[in-house]
Amino acid sequence: MKPIHSLLLPFLLSLSLGAQPPAAGAEVIPITASIPEDAEIQKVIAPCAAEIKATFGLPLVQAPQGLFRGRRGEENLLGYWVADVMRGAAEGVTGKPVRLAITNAGGLRANLRPGLLKVADIFELMPFENELVVIELTGAEVIQVVKESIVRRGGEPCSGVRAVVSGTPEAATATITWADGSPIDPAATIEVATTDYLYGGGDSIPTLKKGRKPFTTGLTLRQILLDACARLAKDKQDLVAPAPGRYGIPVPIQEAIRDRKFKL
Repeated sequence: MKPIHSLLLPFLLSLSLGAQPPAAGAEVIPITASIPEDAEIQKVIAPCAAEIKATFGLPLVQAPQGLFRGRRGEENLLGYWVADVMRGAAEGVTGKPVRLAITNAGGLRANLRPGLLKVADIFELMPFENELVVIELTGAEVIQVVKESIVRRGGEPCSGVRAVVSGTPEAATATITWADGSPIDPAATIEVATTDYLYGGGDSIPTLKKGRKPFTTGLTLRQILLDACARLAKDKQDLVAPAPGRYGIPVPIQEAIRDRKFKL
C-alpha cells in the first residue's frame, strides 16, 4: 500500500502555512463561505483531494466486534492492540527481542467500530505523525515506567508486561512482571518500544526520557497499524481485540487515580 502521508503532504502544508501569524502590517481577511472559489486553485487541489478521498475509503480488514479504548476502569483493549503492533514492528526492524512496548491512551483519538475498517478509520484513531522509537532501559526502569503510567492514567497501553495493584489507595503495592508471570530482573538491559512523543517527555512518564541508545525507526504508528491490518486481510483473518488482564487495579484505587489522589 502506498504510504498515505505522501498523499496528504499538500494538505498538511496548506494547514501549516495557514497557521502562521500575519506579518506586520498585513490585513487579516476572515475565510467565510462568501469568498468565491478560485478556479485555478481548484484545478490544482481537485486531483489531490479526489485521490485522498478515494484512498480514505479503501477497505482494510473486518473487525467483527470492534476495538475500544475502554472507560471508567475498563481496560484499553484497543491500546493493547496498538502496543502489540508496535512491539512486533520494533522487533522486525531491530532484529532484537523487544520485551516492552508502551504508548499513551491520549494519543488514540477514536475507537474502531465493528464492521469493515477503512483507511480513514486508522487516520481517525491515529491522526498524529508519531514515530516508533526503540530505547534501552534497565529492568528497574521498566518497572518504574509502568508504575508512572499507573499513577498517571491507571496504566497506559502496554505489551509484554502485567501489573497488579493491591492494598488501599493510601497503602498500595504494585507487582509488575513480564506477561508470562516471570520476574523482571532489575539489572537487565531491556529493549523498549515507544513513541518519539513519550520518549521526548510527553504525558508524564519521565523515566522513558532516560532511555539509552535511541533508535528512530522512521516508521509512523499510523503506517504500522495500516500495515498490520493489511497483513490480516491478506491472511484472511479478522482483527480481534487482545485478551484483557494486563492491568489489575481495584476500583477504590482506580477512583483515587481518577481523582489525582494516588501515589505509588
